[in-house]
Amino acid sequence: MNRGPNTRFADLFAMTGWSKGELARLVNRRGASAGQQQLSTDTSRVRRWIERGEIPRDPVPRVLAALFTERLGRVVTTEDLGFQRHRHSASDAADPATSDTSSWKPERTAEVLTEFTGMDLMLNRRGLMGASTALVAGATIANPLHDWMTGADRLTTGAAGRSAAAVRSPGAAALPATDFYEAGPVGLDEVEALETSVDVFRAWDASRGGGLQRKAVVGQLNEVGGMLTYRHPEALSRRLWTVAANLSVLAGWMSHDVGLEPTAQRYFVMAVHAAREAGDKPRAGEALSRAARQMVHLGRPVDALDLMRVAETGSGERNLPRTRAMLRTVEAWAQASMGRTQATRRTLGEAEELFSQDKGDPGPSWLQFFDRADLHGMEALAYRTLAEHDPSAAPLAQYHAQQALDLRVNGHERSKLFDYLSMASACYIANRPDEAGNYARMALNSTREMSSHRTWDRLREMYRLTGRYDQLPEVQALRAEIRGALPQPPRSLAV
Repeated sequence: MNRGPNTRFADLFAMTGWSKGELARLVNRRGASAGQQQLSTDTSRVRRWIERGEIPRDPVPRVLAALFTERLGRVVTTEDLGFQRHRHSASDAADPATSDTSSWKPERTAEVLTEFTGMDLMLNRRGLMGASTALVAGATIANPLHDWMTGADRLTTGAAGRSAAAVRSPGAAALPATDFYEAGPVGLDEVEALETSVDVFRAWDASRGGGLQRKAVVGQLNEVGGMLTYRHPEALSRRLWTVAANLSVLAGWMSHDVGLEPTAQRYFVMAVHAAREAGDKPRAGEALSRAARQMVHLGRPVDALDLMRVAETGSGERNLPRTRAMLRTVEAWAQASMGRTQATRRTLGEAEELFSQDKGDPGPSWLQFFDRADLHGMEALAYRTLAEHDPSAAPLAQYHAQQALDLRVNGHERSKLFDYLSMASACYIANRPDEAGNYARMALNSTREMSSHRTWDRLREMYRLTGRYDQLPEVQALRAEIRGALPQPPRSLAV
């Protein structure tokens, strides 16, 4: 059937620089190397994919996705290529970060998750960690999720109950064309081991940054996605979806930490959908807050507030007070980046009040990292950000940074590094360069031990503030050390 031109495929094909004949030969060659000797793609078929919107049979879409991923240096899925498998509706077939996916069934969510992680692993394996597509606006992500987050629970029978009759067939595998191993169903022991692995990965990320373990987390998530396409008892399925949500957040946070921003955003969105299948709105809200923190870091606070609007109103009273306090600190940071003094102070005041209501309930594993030290650390960051618009906030940033440093325990080295940077930056804004220099050097020493691009970004922000004191010899020396520590100093850091 003539479906009309496939503009998605055509646009990406144009970016590759291939001819139609070259692509046909590559498909046949890749298929043969994976044991698919029957592939016989030719130039006319490639033309029909582009001009008539024909959808090739499996495994050709997966082979094409793998080839485009390698060529373009970013994750390209079969959906990106405009191949709507299994006759999904138009909204069902699109990127989960840009479309209303409320009608997705659990097996569909698992399929998208597994395909995306598979392509991400391929990039990592082949050293092609290049730029990706542009970030999606906050409202574009938040609006489709609003009804579920703010409405009645949709998942009353659980993901397993809704997918009991939908077990993946071998031909629907959503893995890269180079990987044909498929995970199978699991039992309680395996799920408990996966839950433990999440804690291990989370602790490593907090200690050393996201760069060194990101591939392991994505690989584990890929395995879990495959498991989720099989039938499991309802209670076990919910726990498995929770593992998927936790791993997706970690994969997103680690991707953000190493500068893979669009990839990170898609993991955050997938985390929300996994939490949705688990019936866990607080987990979904926290995932949205991570996406919001990413937006603030990238200078897009309006997008962050769009995300926080859904995160806070959606999980609401179901959240523990400490969870709601954490969400308030993210909102306050977004307000601070816009120079809204009253809103920042009010929101941080609400965060402190909510945190004081904590009754000692440890809550879910992902919440246990938000302790009093993290509360002060986020307050320091918000006030330090506000101080660039309102210098009177600088002393508050210093106070909270010191409180955070006093409370930090081993295993939170990256957070301690950020506290040093908040303190040093606030001191520079407050015209206290001598004190700032001490904390700046502690931050600089810690940066060398961290695999985190975000630390470099924050270090650059502090470097910018040192510019007003570059007539001081000690500051000149510090600036030279910072330039030497940054892996690829941008031109803006030139002397």
